Amino acid sequence: MNDASPPPGLEPLPFAALPGWADDDHAAAFRAFRRGSAVLAEHPPKTRALGMDGALLAEALRRAENLPADLSAGHARQFFEVHFTPRRIVPPAGFFTGYYEPVVAGSRKRSARFPVPLLRPPADLVEIEPGSVPGLSPDFRFARRTGDGFAEHPDRGAVMAGALDGRDLELVWLADWIEAFFIHVQGAARIRLAEGGEMRVTYAAKSGHAYSPVGKVLLERGVAPPVTMQVIRAWLAAHPDDLASVLATNRSYIFFREAAVDDPALGPIAAAKVPLSEGRSLAVDRLLHTFHTPVFVDTTTPDGAPYRRLMIAQDTGSAIVGPGRGDIFFGSGDAAGEIAGRMKASGGFFILAPKP
Repeated sequence: MNDASPPPGLEPLPFAALPGWADDDHAAAFRAFRRGSAVLAEHPPKTRALGMDGALLAEALRRAENLPADLSAGHARQFFEVHFTPRRIVPPAGFFTGYYEPVVAGSRKRSARFPVPLLRPPADLVEIEPGSVPGLSPDFRFARRTGDGFAEHPDRGAVMAGALDGRDLELVWLADWIEAFFIHVQGAARIRLAEGGEMRVTYAAKSGHAYSPVGKVLLERGVAPPVTMQVIRAWLAAHPDDLASVLATNRSYIFFREAAVDDPALGPIAAAKVPLSEGRSLAVDRLLHTFHTPVFVDTTTPDGAPYRRLMIAQDTGSAIVGPGRGDIFFGSGDAAGEIAGRMKASGGFFILAPKP
C-alpha cells in the first residue's frame, strides 16, 4: 500500500457475524489485551491512518486494568462485546503469515563452534524522520551520522563482509549465518549459552534498508513453490558457496539488545512494549493500525484446520504492509517455528473498534 492509497472501508458488523466468535477463549485474549494497560503512561495508543481512536482505546485498557487478570471466559467475552464494535476491512481480504522466537545455542565468547555474531547498534546509527534527509530513500528510518550530516548505513552484505568489525558490537556468538539470519527475520531469540544459562535478544534497531524476501530470490533460481522457511533453510545449507550472496539480497540488517526473561511463558517485548502472547499477539502495519487494537482473525493453519480467534495488535515488521496483513506469533522453539515457517493463508480480518 503506497502513501497515496486511501484507507479501506470499515464495515460495521454484529459479533454474531464473526465466524467462531462464540467458541473462542476470550479469557486468553483478555489477558493479552490487559497487558497493554501497564504501558499506558509511557506509550499511549496513537490514532493511525485507519482511524482507530487511540484515546478511546486507552480508556478501554484502563477499564481492563480495573478487572482481574484471570477474568472468566464469559466475563471476558462480555467485556469485548460491551466496549467494542466489530468492523471488517473491505477491501482487501486478510492475509496471514506466522513468526516465532527461535531457541538456539550460542556463547558470549567467539570460538570455532560459535563464529557468527549478533550485533548491538553502533553509536553512529540514529533514527531519522522518513523523507527528511536528501539523498536517502524516503523509506529510511535509520541512517549513519557523519561529520557532514547523514549517510546510508552499511547493508547486510557489507556487514557480513566485515564493515563493522573491530567496533566491539558483538552481543552474542552463534553457530552459523543461517541461524543468525532467521533470528534477524524473527526479530528476537532465546540463546542457550555454552557458559550456562539463557539470554534473550530482541530487536534494537535496523540499518534502514528495505526488507527484501530471500524466498523471492530462490524462486528466481528455480526453487519450486511454496518457498517456506524450512525450504529456505535447507537450500542455504545445501549451497554454502551461494549463502552470502543470497542473504545479501535482503539489505536490511537488524541490531539487537539483551532483554530479561521475566516470564518464560511469554515471548519477547513487542513493538507495543508488551510481551508477546503465544497465539494472541498479532503483528500489523504500524502506519495503519493502532497498537493494542483487538483483531479477530478467521483463517486456516498450514494443515488446513480453522484458526479463528481474537488477537491483539501488539507488534509490527518490515514485511507487514497493508490494512489486512497480519503476522501471527506462534510462540517459542522449534515446534512453533514449524508452524510459523509454513503459515501463509488468506482469511477474514476484523477490527474491534472501541466504543465512545
